[in-house]
Amino acid sequence: MSSKDLSIIIVDDLQFSRIVVKTALKKAGYNGVRMADSASEALAMIEQKPADVVLADWMMPEMDGLELTQHIRQRDEEKGTYTAIILFTAHDGMEYLVKAFDHGVDDYLCKPPNPQELAARVNAAARVAALQNDLLVTSRELQQTIKNLEQMALVDEVTGAGNEHFLIKNLKAHLLEASNRRGGVCLALVEMRELNELADTHGDFIIDEILISQHRRLRRAVRPTDVVARLDNNIFGIIMHHSKTKDYKHSAIERILTMINNRAYKTTAGNLNITGFIGVHYYRGDQAIISADLMIKQAASKLDQARNDKSLSIAY
Repeated sequence: MSSKDLSIIIVDDLQFSRIVVKTALKKAGYNGVRMADSASEALAMIEQKPADVVLADWMMPEMDGLELTQHIRQRDEEKGTYTAIILFTAHDGMEYLVKAFDHGVDDYLCKPPNPQELAARVNAAARVAALQNDLLVTSRELQQTIKNLEQMALVDEVTGAGNEHFLIKNLKAHLLEASNRRGGVCLALVEMRELNELADTHGDFIIDEILISQHRRLRRAVRPTDVVARLDNNIFGIIMHHSKTKDYKHSAIERILTMINNRAYKTTAGNLNITGFIGVHYYRGDQAIISADLMIKQAASKLDQARNDKSLSIAY
């Protein structure tokens, strides 16, 4: 996508700041730039015409940049799209950077931004958005293809994720590769605490809506090469393969939990708050190889530990 085709929205309650950013982007060749003086106006603009990149001030009245990010991410989840978001702020320091990324922000610039750096960051954010949207389109096409091949019986009908057979098939392959190449395989089993109570209150249709959203959130929380499958009821399995065991970090599992807990799930019964818990087992390729069934059993044991101890969200 060329800079002429890029759709950009600048959101800032200060007119001077909006004009400064727009002028810098126009000089860099970005012509599709719209300006909004509030987060609510920006959301209305996105409904009229989706944006590739949103540049927003962190501190704004009524709705700040982080809240705007949450609304955009909710819309992305519903529409199956991705919007790159860059926040401007006068704050500096690691705590603000971490907070921004935890809320789904793609990039972060201190005010006032350097024009050349601004143009470069927008270009990078646009590439990320284009890649994510291409992946989403490919994923939808792949899901449709797999659905048409019913004889393979590897797809969960409700969520479009792989099913238990799909997970076991992939887990066997990853374990064998890790054993041969001395890599590592992480299996995370993810469950939602309140789902049984919500089923009693709202019925299976609402649960299906939540499970579909859950699959989308998990898919976005992990790498494109990771495997996400629905095992049984509200349990999802995630396989992460590492060519080197040192690449495995607990932060990857914590990011999944954050994605589950960060926002309410939008359903036809209203917004429902749900918390997740995770059981994790990690296989190192320098150990004796284990079966996929044993790997699942070990992760399920950790999941039981997290389920029974409500103060524990992740059991390793």
